[in-house]
Amino acid sequence: MKKITMQEIADALDISRVTVWKVFNNYPGVSDSLSEQILNKAQEMGYFRQKQSGRQSIPDTNSSDIASAKTEMTVSVVVSRPESSMFWMNIIHQIAKELGSSDINLMYTYLPSKTSDGYSLPSVLTNGTLQGIIVLNVYDHDLLCMLNDLKIQKVFLDMVPSIPEDTLSGDLFLLEGKSTVRRLTESIIKKGRTDIGFVGDIEYAKTNYDRYEGYLSAMNQQKLSVKKEVCLIHSIGIYTYAEEINEFLSSLKQMPGAFVCASDFVAHFVLKYLNANNFKVPDDIAVSGYDGTTEYIDQADYLTTVQVQTRELGKRLVRQLLFRIANPDFPLEVTYINCKIKYGESTNF
Repeated sequence: MKKITMQEIADALDISRVTVWKVFNNYPGVSDSLSEQILNKAQEMGYFRQKQSGRQSIPDTNSSDIASAKTEMTVSVVVSRPESSMFWMNIIHQIAKELGSSDINLMYTYLPSKTSDGYSLPSVLTNGTLQGIIVLNVYDHDLLCMLNDLKIQKVFLDMVPSIPEDTLSGDLFLLEGKSTVRRLTESIIKKGRTDIGFVGDIEYAKTNYDRYEGYLSAMNQQKLSVKKEVCLIHSIGIYTYAEEINEFLSSLKQMPGAFVCASDFVAHFVLKYLNANNFKVPDDIAVSGYDGTTEYIDQADYLTTVQVQTRELGKRLVRQLLFRIANPDFPLEVTYINCKIKYGESTNF
């Protein structure tokens, strides 16, 4: 017997699959008359007969039995680069815990870092088996456009600057960076360092771009010149950060008094170079990062950074996706998560 899907029921009634899913899972937002049509069409097409273990047919059930039937819910975390850092893995782990506590199935979908000619998304994202997706650590423009085109509820954590927020078909979460990095940079300036550089690929992620804008804002407000030669902001290869940052730093004729870095990952390479070349941090050069991870820094509380609460962020992403699934017509949201600056020894000059 051919398997009947929720999408086929939706197509038969010319409605969305989400509406069918909401009725089967007793979510609000569907009128009684439409709910009755959906349940009757599902019974007519044999959907409920196949749901019973999937091994044998069962007799037709009455309307009250159908109304109480529950379908399993499955969402996917869509991520590039399965070797992701602990920052990302902590978020994913919390997403898994949050979904598990709600008896929701979790599926991991790994995508390449970049698309190639003829690439298409995995079938699990397009065949109607998922109720929603959470997109993490995907920073390729073409991949994100493909994901954005999916007819499925979705939540993005971060985005590339080349895709406008108002073109997204899902909710977007961003770690606030402009005002936070502005305040962080100002704290360095107030201590007496006015020659400050910035290190980070600002086209890689919108959050990186926002952090760079925060750095620029602090410099401009204090009427300090931004020296392009001490800023590394162009595209950096995913697997060549160490080489490119080392090359940039070694090319400088004179080091600035501080480097504001787009992330702790970037700051890690800056610190390694400075230490290897006998620069004292922070006495000679101050360094700051963003993310609050100790994965790259040997000494706890050493790096001045912005502390991201990864566990709470994972929970928040799940709650937003469940809200979006239950309320697909609610206006899409862009949410900024404010994080606290954590001052460490790396700027304590």
